[in-house]
Amino acid sequence: MATNSIKLLTGNSHPDLAKLVADRLGIEQSQILSLQDSNHEISLTIGESVRDEDVFVLQSTRPGNVNDDLMELLIMIRACKDASARRITAVIPSYPYARQDKKDRSRAPITAKLVARMLEMAGVNHVITMDLHASQIQGFFNIPVDNLYAEPTSLTWIREHVNLDQAVIVSPDAGGVKRATSIAGRLDLPFAVIHKERTRPNEISRMTLTGEVSGKTAILIDDMADTCGTLCTAAEMLAEHGTTQVVSVVTHGILSGDAIKKLNACTALSRVVVTNTVPLLGKDAMCDKIALIDISPTLAEACRRTHNGESVSYLFSNAPPS
Repeated sequence: MATNSIKLLTGNSHPDLAKLVADRLGIEQSQILSLQDSNHEISLTIGESVRDEDVFVLQSTRPGNVNDDLMELLIMIRACKDASARRITAVIPSYPYARQDKKDRSRAPITAKLVARMLEMAGVNHVITMDLHASQIQGFFNIPVDNLYAEPTSLTWIREHVNLDQAVIVSPDAGGVKRATSIAGRLDLPFAVIHKERTRPNEISRMTLTGEVSGKTAILIDDMADTCGTLCTAAEMLAEHGTTQVVSVVTHGILSGDAIKKLNACTALSRVVVTNTVPLLGKDAMCDKIALIDISPTLAEACRRTHNGESVSYLFSNAPPS
């Protein structure tokens, strides 16, 4: 007999985060077997009944395995749908293809919208994600989307580890101004912005700084660190303008390509703080500048509130108690 309890399923993308969320909720992860056949098709079986249950499917995206992890997520959702789950919530800490959110050149696809359509067609009823690259992605869905923020947890880390007497918040690009100014406002700190121009994706041609940073600790705020070219170039520019220290706080630590090599070589950047929305896959052991913030309490609390029919908006500006 169904009890309409929380059922937490996860694939192969981020088992550590799923365990932290399950422990926070005080439940066991539902049994699931996901294998890749010899032809690289994903074969998946749910090992227990989810009929008439409130199912949460937690799936992130590993650098280098985005497409496999996305397909696994879609298959898990469809399996729950076909097994008569009452409600299916996809918990996607790092939304795949989030940077392809607009038609910025001729004949370019809006792939973030395609992903939204795929999730809906698979049968998802609700999406919980974190720090979308662009808030407009929520409008690609015809179902409820809760876009959580790492800001409350990041603020706690900044207050505990940075001397705020001589600090300044810096956005490494114009697109992140709203995110950075929000943090600057809550910390009552000045704000600066770096305008960057790209020749192609992940390649910067020119950067210009607006704001006073001399003699201060610069706190770079961004939603993701991919190849880390932006972070390193911005840190070097800030050092040239007289900052005493540069600390970067980002949500999604993708760290693809030669990102670790760049971080280790960048003497201007003293600390790179990332959350565990994306698995680091041992990269933190290769760079002692990396610090990790655990956002599983926020995700778990969002799941609990969703299940109980409580407001999730509290989490937009508040971190759950540890």
